[in-house]
Amino acid sequence: MNNVDLDLEKMAKRLEASGRYRILRRLEFRPAAKPSELQTKLGLFIDVETTGLDPVKDEVIELAMVPFTFSSDGRIFEIKTPFHKFREPSGPIPSQITALTGITDEMVAGQTISPEEIAAFVDDAALKVSHNASFDRRFCERLSGSFASKPWACSMTQVDWASEGYEGVKLAYLVTEAGFFYDRHRATNDCLAAIQMLSTSLPKSNLPAMAKLLENARRSSWRIWAENAPFDLKDVLKSRGYRWNGDVNGSPRAWYIDVSDEDRESELKFLRAEIYRREADLFTKKITAFERFSIRS
Repeated sequence: MNNVDLDLEKMAKRLEASGRYRILRRLEFRPAAKPSELQTKLGLFIDVETTGLDPVKDEVIELAMVPFTFSSDGRIFEIKTPFHKFREPSGPIPSQITALTGITDEMVAGQTISPEEIAAFVDDAALKVSHNASFDRRFCERLSGSFASKPWACSMTQVDWASEGYEGVKLAYLVTEAGFFYDRHRATNDCLAAIQMLSTSLPKSNLPAMAKLLENARRSSWRIWAENAPFDLKDVLKSRGYRWNGDVNGSPRAWYIDVSDEDRESELKFLRAEIYRREADLFTKKITAFERFSIRS
């Protein structure tokens, strides 16, 4: 820090020490020192802005990808040069999307993102991460098959923020609670903010959030389908966490739930005893980070 920064930091600490103020600092990534012998992998944090929420009919209008290096124990060491491009959709950007993101038709006019340039950027990444990967991965896979061939993780759902004392999982909330602020609703800035959160030690476990993310991403899970479940028991399934798949996507149009390896047998027993009341032959599918969050899972 230079002298001006040191003076400002002293002032901030005095205000905080009074107990009457809370100071938010502009988010600036401070990499950990990497031991020379330590092996690292390349991660890629991805964020998209789109014309809507439906990955089948809506389109990507902005793509940001920020490469970073990390170790197997969850330490983050370096942020590399980001990729950022706009893309013109097939129709006008809805006014509510412009209001939310600030992206206008003029900003995306004539802009394209080719599968070839995506592949050149992403193929070396060992892991792709997003804050709401079930949203971002589905849109990304429509842009390029390169997004489908590597494992994905989700910084929103695969870190147990609640057990660490956070009351929400939205990125802006997490960053504020950690004592930072940043310029939101720009895809690259969102990526940088999320990487900062993953590099931060969690308040209770004292582990980097990235370590918890990796731990959960490495675990396999099981998707269990309750096909042809009695209609009058749908509320029982909903209250247990089942979701309805009504899309024509190659999967059954049925209620389903994702459970851990340890919970698979107990969930099957529940369905047979409480829902079907017979020895039903139930469809299950093992899911790993290679399939998780994909439109194909």
